[in-house]
Amino acid sequence: MKTDIHIARETVLQPIQQIAEKVNIPTDELYPFGKHIAKVPHTLVDLEKVKQSNLVLVTSITPTKSGNGKTLTSIGLTLGLNKIGKNAIVALREPSLGPCFGMKGGAAGGGYAQVLPMEKINLHFTGDFHAITSAHNMIAAMLDNYQHQNRFTGKMLKEVVWKRVLDVNDRNLRQIVTGVGGNANGVMAESGFDITPASEIMAILCLSTDLDDLRARIENILLGYTADNQAFMVQDLGIAGAIVALLKDALDPNLVQTTENTPAFVHGGPFANIAHGCNSVLATQMAMTYGDYAVTEAGFGADLGAEKFFNIKCRKTGIVPKATVIVATCQALKMHGGVDLSAIKAENLDGIYKGLENLEKHVRNLLAFGQEVVIALNKFPTDTESEMTIVRNWARDRGLRIATLNAFAEGGEGAIDLAKVVVDAVENGKSKLHFSYKTEDSLEEKLEAIVKQIYGGEGIVLEGKAPTMLRKIKRLGLEQLPVCIAKTQYSFSDNPANYGVAHNFRITIDDLIINKGAGFIVAKAGTIMRMPGLPKVPAAEHIDVINGEIEGLS
Repeated sequence: MKTDIHIARETVLQPIQQIAEKVNIPTDELYPFGKHIAKVPHTLVDLEKVKQSNLVLVTSITPTKSGNGKTLTSIGLTLGLNKIGKNAIVALREPSLGPCFGMKGGAAGGGYAQVLPMEKINLHFTGDFHAITSAHNMIAAMLDNYQHQNRFTGKMLKEVVWKRVLDVNDRNLRQIVTGVGGNANGVMAESGFDITPASEIMAILCLSTDLDDLRARIENILLGYTADNQAFMVQDLGIAGAIVALLKDALDPNLVQTTENTPAFVHGGPFANIAHGCNSVLATQMAMTYGDYAVTEAGFGADLGAEKFFNIKCRKTGIVPKATVIVATCQALKMHGGVDLSAIKAENLDGIYKGLENLEKHVRNLLAFGQEVVIALNKFPTDTESEMTIVRNWARDRGLRIATLNAFAEGGEGAIDLAKVVVDAVENGKSKLHFSYKTEDSLEEKLEAIVKQIYGGEGIVLEGKAPTMLRKIKRLGLEQLPVCIAKTQYSFSDNPANYGVAHNFRITIDDLIINKGAGFIVAKAGTIMRMPGLPKVPAAEHIDVINGEIEGLS
């Protein structure tokens, strides 16, 4: 079969104005970036129409190195819904340059279910990530200047917690020393870099509902502590207006199109293992404003992205999915069943049976959230009918909705069965939403609830900086905030090698990071890094420009 980039290149794209017209987005309101991309003013969100739309969340079983195809499924389902006569729009996250040049090589779907133009979406796109990076680092520069100018005044902060960010994988920048070389170069201090998707500015952009909300959240960003232990925030620097100016255009969702020329919004990109893992609230609301069905995804497995979608995004906005689709593949199930990566293409029925334990745990979690669940069995060419039959029978024996998806090879035609099952779940189901914890619960109770209810663990262990940070959080009166656990995506536990369903474990929390502007507490679990490193063979080694065309993205 043709590569993703060749399929993308052969697709005849329509002018972005024509794409907008299909769903009645006013074309005179668009801010075009070339012929096939445009920003849509966030002021066009209509909350009354949002209430009438049908939101569908797409999540997946625990990821493996074989891939599950969650973005492919989100796009494919949207194409399938349009094929059966529904007005459906997909809302996705923007890819980060880190994974594009690191592990993945791209993140715009696959095969005949992609968002386009994929080269631009995967690379600089409309500059949103650059704006977020610049805004974050502008705060860091202004804070360093404040320290430099006040080193002899008694106003100098005794602790700075604001780092810098960069949208590349670079392990050497995790811990650094700034201000070396003498007094003229500022105050020497320990610092470091996170990747841009882990920036609190990214989370703020994705949770803001308008410019006023954006400004209020930026003002509330915690930067450090004064000599008398008071919180020092962006509003104390007096630069919130300048940061809003940098982010003003980035706040507007980006309109693109799919391989079948249907509208798609791609906006924001926090990772689900180190942040809250959802595209912007505005992009979701925009898809719901102009689509009778809006399909969105949450990053990595349901224990990460979906949990945070419900407990953070839905809690903050009041939106509730009418159905949740969980993606599984035979290859991934076999890996969770103990089959080695090198052998997952071969039929292994025992591996499928054992791997279904992972799917079952995720389904139980989603049902506990009150969701109407649909299983999407994403088909790979090497999957055998015997393997797929086991999964189908397992689901039907438990009264679960399931459909096979072949959107990679067939586009919308290969997603019609899934689309019909999803429509049945939306129209005949009774989806509601139960949160994992109450707002008034203590921080420990919130963390324990997620670990016990979602991960299946026995509880938490606070180590390293976490106990001290917990006392600060209580002193600052921030225990009412939701929690966002930063944890490996490869396991229910904090051990990435613990596939399947982990048992008899506790989650070790070694730091608690206050994201007061975004409105949640990040709990850093295990050995998770907020600045990834590059693999032994980075995807960048396979990306090139040949005869004026970009090759190697996927």
